[in-house]
Amino acid sequence: MELAGYRELWRTHGVMSLLVASLLARLPVLATMVPIAFLAKDASGSFRWAGVVAGAYSIGMAIAGPVWSRAADRRGPRGVLLVTGIAWSVALLAIALLPAGLHRLLPALAVVAGALVPPVMQTLRAAWPRVVQGPALRTAYSVDATAQELLFMVGPMLGATAVSVASPRLGVLLAAAMSAVFIWWYALRQPKPVPHDHQSKVTARQLLWHRHRLPLILAFGLWVTSFNGISLGIVAFADEHGQRLLAGIFEAVWAFGSLVGGAVAGALPARCTSYLWRRAALVAAGMLLCVFATWSSVSLGIALLLSGLTLAPAIGALYERLGALTPDVARTEVFGWMGSAAMGGAAIGAAVSGAVIEGFGVRYVWLLAAVLAGASMVLLLRVPPEQHPEAESTAQVEPELPAGGLLSEGA
Repeated sequence: MELAGYRELWRTHGVMSLLVASLLARLPVLATMVPIAFLAKDASGSFRWAGVVAGAYSIGMAIAGPVWSRAADRRGPRGVLLVTGIAWSVALLAIALLPAGLHRLLPALAVVAGALVPPVMQTLRAAWPRVVQGPALRTAYSVDATAQELLFMVGPMLGATAVSVASPRLGVLLAAAMSAVFIWWYALRQPKPVPHDHQSKVTARQLLWHRHRLPLILAFGLWVTSFNGISLGIVAFADEHGQRLLAGIFEAVWAFGSLVGGAVAGALPARCTSYLWRRAALVAAGMLLCVFATWSSVSLGIALLLSGLTLAPAIGALYERLGALTPDVARTEVFGWMGSAAMGGAAIGAAVSGAVIEGFGVRYVWLLAAVLAGASMVLLLRVPPEQHPEAESTAQVEPELPAGGLLSEGA
């Protein structure tokens, strides 16, 4: 293990400010869902209605994500982030100030708000290759994946705290205020986009119908499907044992394992060829381990910790491969499509896992997750590996081909 990637990342001008700004900009995105769900429940008296509103919000995000990402590639990320950041704050303000008697309008407002979520994660992952190169680029994607795990803990907790201390309305208002400030600051930290001519534009079909990019996006969707299913399985396990506090503890243990795994992966020397399918195999093995650990809380906690160690390294490596195999003119958009695949996977994972728990039992949720991770490994078998910086520099020429070259490659 070595720290050269971290040292180079730290020394590169603008990297730390970009990373910190992105973390703060992502915070309101992850802190919003809990207050919105409780706002819908309090207004209607039904958690079913809260689920409808949350689903409408997710649909808006899934549909509009690639659109804003494509606009960021075509017109530059700064303007898109500023416009969507302000518009999203206004939409959240409208949700927070909606009278309880008009709660039936919440799904429509939620769709609009979801559609206006700024493409923070997509623009950051597209920006890394413009800011850092070599071993530091792999480290940057590992840090990004690791930080995302931290935000998945802090964001919902912040929203839940606002709901508990004050009210759901205040939680939504807090997210709107954070969005207006943090996304504005993140937009100003964006690196200069690479100038493109009209011949370099890539259609959605050319971008997605590609022998490497499509398997990467589908594999990520399968991972998120399994992750959401496991989260529901954790809740069901805690409920079965009459200790609901276990759900929060298990989620924290799982996330902590991912944090440690991501930190270690970022420090590994880039001296050998790294195949992504091998990391997917480790993810599947970690989930399979949990199948045989559901006999006690302690054994499942240990298995979740070990399983978590595989997550951030695999996700970071997938980010790196997708970015390296996509031309700069469409890099933000491809991460937008990946986000849409994640939203679809999250919805499917929750629905299917609920049926599995009811029909077969909690442990089979981890079996399903292992099968999905195994399917992702098969999809990733033909994805070219990450190589030495010298070898990678020649591979980077391929994604910068004109659109015609991309189409013939994807055929």
